[in-house]
Amino acid sequence: MSRALPLRKSLLVRLLITSVLIALCSVAATAWLAVQTTTRAIQEEQGQVLAEDMDILRQLSGYAATHRDWSGVTGTLRALSHRTGRRIALTAGDLTPFADSAARGTSLPPRAAATVDPLRTDTYTEPGAQLTGVDPRAVGPYRLTADERLKVAKLAVVRQLCFERSGVRTRTERMPSGRTVLKGVDGTLDPGYVPTECADGRLNTPTPTEQKALDVLSALSRTCLDRHGAHLDHPLALPLEAASGATPVPYLTGKRPAGRDGPLARTANACVAEARRTQLAPYVAPVAELFLGTGDRPVPRFDMSAANKAKVFGVAGLVLALTVAVTALVATRLVRPLRALTQAAQQPPERHVRVPVTTRDETGILALAFNELTERRERLEEQRKAMVSDIAHELRTPLTNIRGWLEVTRDGLVEPDPELLSSLHEEAVVLQRVIDDLQDLAAADAGTLRLHREEVRADELLEQVAAAHRVGAESAGVRLVTEVADAPRLDADPVRMRQALGNLVSNATRHTPAGGTVTLSAHREEDEVVFEVADTGDGIAPGDLARVFDRFWRAEKSRSRRTGGSGLGLAIVRQLAAAHGGTVLVTSEAGTGSVFTLRLPRAQEPATPAAGSG
Repeated sequence: MSRALPLRKSLLVRLLITSVLIALCSVAATAWLAVQTTTRAIQEEQGQVLAEDMDILRQLSGYAATHRDWSGVTGTLRALSHRTGRRIALTAGDLTPFADSAARGTSLPPRAAATVDPLRTDTYTEPGAQLTGVDPRAVGPYRLTADERLKVAKLAVVRQLCFERSGVRTRTERMPSGRTVLKGVDGTLDPGYVPTECADGRLNTPTPTEQKALDVLSALSRTCLDRHGAHLDHPLALPLEAASGATPVPYLTGKRPAGRDGPLARTANACVAEARRTQLAPYVAPVAELFLGTGDRPVPRFDMSAANKAKVFGVAGLVLALTVAVTALVATRLVRPLRALTQAAQQPPERHVRVPVTTRDETGILALAFNELTERRERLEEQRKAMVSDIAHELRTPLTNIRGWLEVTRDGLVEPDPELLSSLHEEAVVLQRVIDDLQDLAAADAGTLRLHREEVRADELLEQVAAAHRVGAESAGVRLVTEVADAPRLDADPVRMRQALGNLVSNATRHTPAGGTVTLSAHREEDEVVFEVADTGDGIAPGDLARVFDRFWRAEKSRSRRTGGSGLGLAIVRQLAAAHGGTVLVTSEAGTGSVFTLRLPRAQEPATPAAGSG
């Protein structure tokens, strides 16, 4: 009987709600993405304009650093204007024009974008200007002659080869002054590092041109220091690094870097920077104001008109409607087989309803699994009924015999002589054996079968089994033979193994006619010990091989005890093999005999002691 399902728990309703939420989230995400994209586009446009401004300033600062005036800047300025699409104008501080990319008479923008001064440049216009604020391309009197450049370049190559012999890879780089210096290939070389064998001092020695400029710089710095009352008691000699603005404190004070933060150090640094600008001033262009305009570049505009808003909402509504429609269609097709599964599961167990499989997706797989579960339940139910019937059959015969003999004895028809008591005892033993076998199978099924493992030799195990069954085999006219190759060892419960092999021997002896042979053998195959019980009996029909290890199954359909036992022996063998981590198989050929093969894990070989170990 079907039960009413609340609407809020319906799969169809939940799928629809989920699809609506997903659609709303997708629309919101699209709108957010559009806003972010527009904002990013504006930011990128602004960043591009800023990058162009910095590039213009860098190039004009480089021009000023290498020219004494602005008289020839017009060509450079127009090339920059053509490339960037911007208007570029340079004027003096009083707005007297130096150069302009626009037509004469065009008014300037309201304010200047930057000041072009190579001696006080922006720290980001050129690498190397961050320390001193002086454009590194402004070298003035430090520019080397052609001969000096060649000489320094050769010294740099010699130094580079020496570095390579010391395992340091470098590259040569020419500075704006024409001096060649060494740089690390990967940028990690310390500028002050020089291997001992390479420290000849020749590469860093100032050339005559540089020394002359350094002497002028020293004189200007000494004048500044005297003006600030920082009198020195030794001559002022600046190193080559001072030409690029390096800190000269140790050379001014005669002390190591511990004194770099003192008043004298700060005064010295300021005086050297001032002297450097004074020295370079005649070699650079005068300070100029830079004006930048938009030129002929269109200004980007981003707006959201009413029409655009209507389009956005229309598309969002269409997406929402399509999402709901598609979800409803898919959900209906998904729910239909689930409802069929629900109805089938609610049927009584005895009906065993199958669900038609109409799809090959997860729902179809679920339907197949349900049908397999139904079939497995049918088989289990049939096995349960058969097992109850078999148990009743196995217990009925001995109980009937015991009851019959006890009744006739009670009525005085038969005397309770030793022969009668022996017969009753045999029937009780049969009952006990069936009950013990069932108890072993139940323990194995529940996983509570206890094993007492120990290392067992296969040959000893087979001899014990053969000794226990040799008398019964001889009385049946069957010869019992054992064959063991290299006496393999296994880790097993010897009692349970004798039980398993005994069941196989009993079964083989029972189905082998007089004059036949039952052979017990054992050998090793890789990591397994293989036991085989082969007989020369009638064999097993091919159609019955799959049921040999089923409980209460016997090839003798009459179930006579004359030709078979309780039907539990081989089932117990399979359970004991599985408990030991092994397997049992049977091969048979009608009229020739059968071979039962029991495979079990071999015991680990003891480690061989090392030679000379105590």
